[in-house]
Amino acid sequence: MAVLPIRPTPFFENKNQAFWNLQLAGWGGTTLLRAMSALANDLPPDRLVINLISTITGFSISLLLAVTYNRLIRQKPLVTWGATTVVLAIATGIYAFIDSWVLEVAGGATSQNFAKLFIGIYFFNLTLLGAWSALYYAINFFLQVEEQADRLERLEAQATSAQLAMLRYQLNPHFLFNTLNSISTLVLLKQSETANAMLTRLSSFLRHTLVTQPGGKVTVEQEVETLQLYLGIEQMRFEERLRSTFRIEPEAAKAQLPAMLLQPLVENAIKYGVSPQEEGAQISIAAQVVGPRLRVTVSDTGPGMTMNNTEDGLPAVRPSRARRDSTGVGLTNIRDRLAQAYGEEHRFEIRSPESGGFSVLIELPFETEEAEALSREQAPGAQVEPVKKPAARPAVTPSPTPPKAHQAS
Repeated sequence: MAVLPIRPTPFFENKNQAFWNLQLAGWGGTTLLRAMSALANDLPPDRLVINLISTITGFSISLLLAVTYNRLIRQKPLVTWGATTVVLAIATGIYAFIDSWVLEVAGGATSQNFAKLFIGIYFFNLTLLGAWSALYYAINFFLQVEEQADRLERLEAQATSAQLAMLRYQLNPHFLFNTLNSISTLVLLKQSETANAMLTRLSSFLRHTLVTQPGGKVTVEQEVETLQLYLGIEQMRFEERLRSTFRIEPEAAKAQLPAMLLQPLVENAIKYGVSPQEEGAQISIAAQVVGPRLRVTVSDTGPGMTMNNTEDGLPAVRPSRARRDSTGVGLTNIRDRLAQAYGEEHRFEIRSPESGGFSVLIELPFETEEAEALSREQAPGAQVEPVKKPAARPAVTPSPTPPKAHQAS
């Protein structure tokens, strides 16, 4: 599920500095407003000093309120609002008492009754400190919600990465079992040279699967090289029954796609296209750039599959008689990985004409290592990591036919 990135706004990146900026701006604006009101009402100049003392008192009391509210905001709602009401009433009383006393000492009070003066100032200061308290809680609740949303985003990213890793590691155990079984047969037949070649290809293939990060991306060229290692192993089992061709455009070879995305498709083609037929089948892998998208097609000349209705907007298939033992795990794996990695920005189609054959078409946004590195550098606050360029690889060509071996039972 795609989640919009939620990051703190630049003003609140440093909460401590933002607090002092708001404090100075708020109480400074209050002082200026009082001064303008005094001048407009032709009050004596000493009233400006009284207003300044009142502002300093309010500023100091608000600092004490900030320390208290910072502890109360972490409590249960009933405790928070109940204690806030009591603390605000006491703080307003202290503020009003100091203001009343200063006015009475300075002779600026219009009433000789201290109680009436105190009550009048109390309600004015209650409005002032009440607004300050409401603003304090509103900003802090906003920052808490923002922090929780950011934490949720990170957890969703970690869950997506874990799911991609799980899907990535779901390699069909039949492949490893059949390969080891074939090697065991070659050893029993004393064909040590062929068995050694098969072991070498198997180790190279497994090394490729371990080097790539789960959920990471590789270029089409790297993916094809891994497929060639895999097909080299399988071709030693099926001999001339397995034929493979690659048609990779130079521009498409630089495009990126999820690692080990095509291997289950090729494995599916071998299991249900090559294995059931005595004459075998041909597997074709094609990659080309169509506009802003990368199009990859994996097809075989096997018996094909019968099509069912679509589910959740993605094709579903039902195996024909020749493929009645299909579990559909490989295709579901690919579909889930594409949905996790690209959301709605991908295309996944299964085609199986009545005349036979089976093909899977995948379209992804065209991405390269250079473009991805540039986007990371331009992202605000992103930590740029050096891009590791793969070693130079040979041009993509069909794998040469390896030494023949007896097929494992």
